[in-house]
Amino acid sequence: MCKLQMKRRYGGRQMPKLSDKKLCADSECSHPILIARALEDFYPQDCRFIPMRKGQVIYVYAMLKDRGNLFWAGSVQGSYYGEQEARLGHFPSSVVEETHALMPATEEVKTDKWDFYCN
Repeated sequence: MCKLQMKRRYGGRQMPKLSDKKLCADSECSHPILIARALEDFYPQDCRFIPMRKGQVIYVYAMLKDRGNLFWAGSVQGSYYGEQEARLGHFPSSVVEETHALMPATEEVKTDKWDFYCN
């Protein structure tokens, strides 16, 4: 389903961009860069961010570039298979620790309004 179809189907709203560029493993940001683990619980203040519980596994797909690598984008996994669907969004890099490097983040990609779209 394309992003426009998602907007029409699920509704939602645009949020301010956190960055104009991101670093990814590929031009589509479709391959994870690294695997991380949450160091603490994180309760976001808006829908651009994803909540996480201490110990959860996070697959990192992008590192936002403009603000000193403060925010990453990725998918939070449940603590065991089937607990919850993967959730996509942003989070502060300071609340996770890298556990496995997967691919280098060498591709600079411009962000667009859909990177910060909230359902």
